Amino acid sequence: MPVEIGKVIEGTVTGITNFGAFIQLPEGKTGLCHISEVADDYVKNIHNYLKEQQKVKVKVISVDGNGKISLSIRQAQVKPPSKSSQPVQTEWQRKNVDAGLSFEDKLSKFFKDSDEKQQQLKKHGKDNRKGNGFNTRKEILK
Repeated sequence: MPVEIGKVIEGTVTGITNFGAFIQLPEGKTGLCHISEVADDYVKNIHNYLKEQQKVKVKVISVDGNGKISLSIRQAQVKPPSKSSQPVQTEWQRKNVDAGLSFEDKLSKFFKDSDEKQQQLKKHGKDNRKGNGFNTRKEILK
């Protein structure tokens, strides 16, 4: 079987270095799997992932003009399909309860709601001025 870019083939780990692993491929060819192509997560010590004479599936990433073969173990792994291939549908339109009001009416309603919320905060004791850094609208207007 000739070595073709994009093919997944089985090989045997013949040597391990601090930068990757040499993989013996069919037909006596040897390729290098760089340490960054061993696993999806960060690989600090390649010996935690591979052992010599271990059989591995690799994907051929590239073959240069000199015959050097670059391999990837992580790209050869079959990943489970995602839970949903469809994007999540989101309702982006707001329900405008103030649609028929004029600007002045909306502003008046806003001030009324704001005053009610301020009164609730004062009533429940959550409006102590120490450390919260917030001023009420009435304090700002003074």
